Amino acid sequence: MSDPFHPDLRLARVLPRALVGPRSLRPMRLATRLADRVPRPGVEVVRIDADVSVRLFRPSSDGPSPAVLWMHAGGTVIGSAAQDDWFCRRWSRRLGAVVASVEYRLAPEHPFPAPLEDCHTALRWLAARPDVDPDRIAVGGASAGGGLAAGLALLTRERGGVRPVLQLLSYPMLDDRTAGRTDVDQRHLRLWNSASNRFAWRSYLGPLDGGPVPPEAAPARAEDLGGLPPAWIGVGTNDLFHDEDVAYARRLQEAGVPCTLLVVPGGYHAFDLAEPWAPVSREFLRARTAALAAALGGALGGALGGR
Repeated sequence: MSDPFHPDLRLARVLPRALVGPRSLRPMRLATRLADRVPRPGVEVVRIDADVSVRLFRPSSDGPSPAVLWMHAGGTVIGSAAQDDWFCRRWSRRLGAVVASVEYRLAPEHPFPAPLEDCHTALRWLAARPDVDPDRIAVGGASAGGGLAAGLALLTRERGGVRPVLQLLSYPMLDDRTAGRTDVDQRHLRLWNSASNRFAWRSYLGPLDGGPVPPEAAPARAEDLGGLPPAWIGVGTNDLFHDEDVAYARRLQEAGVPCTLLVVPGGYHAFDLAEPWAPVSREFLRARTAALAAALGGALGGALGGR
């Protein structure tokens, strides 16, 4: 059988199929806390309220700027906003945008709707800043953060107020029903497999697990996708979320929502984070940044690739 992974992704042969589960949750969180202690220049940590803070990156330009609200990956159970400092900083510098990365509360201690409400609080705070143009705000995220961004788009449609110009979704975690699939070939998955997915969804849904699930928690369950912001969705063919992401992109298009879908042959989950130096990852990041630049109405001040 031919190699199922993209030839640029050299680490695919040695990476584990999963990173998180009930037993690894505590050590993974400890590793995150240790990594977060590393000093990082050019970032301001702003406490919004008792539950929510953001890591803020601001451009040197004066006047109201476009903005990005970003949600980090981690299945809603691990990770932190600091892990995405490298590209949030570049977005701010190269796109002239205010970029805020949300430190939302994690499950299972804080199940839905707490993480999503934290993101909504951050969005309202960002839109109210005097240095932000409230009509040019994009929301985005990776993996679970992409699911939160899609859920936030649904929530803002329902509640009104801020209307994002783009939902930027990297391999988003959209459908809790994927956790029940038995037809997935686990051999070709990396960093996130079905066992991780089941654990993450049980943690995030909390008391809702096994019962009716609102679309804001699992956006793929939304019956009506009309009136949502335009979207960019990127995912690899060896990603557990491939099928749900492709289906969501098509449903957005069928509902009249402009949606660009980028499918990377042989890409595994979060390949761009695991191997940002790989040419295929650099192309993925350039395409994502170009979509963001176009939505914000700014000029792309250079290619984004690698760290």
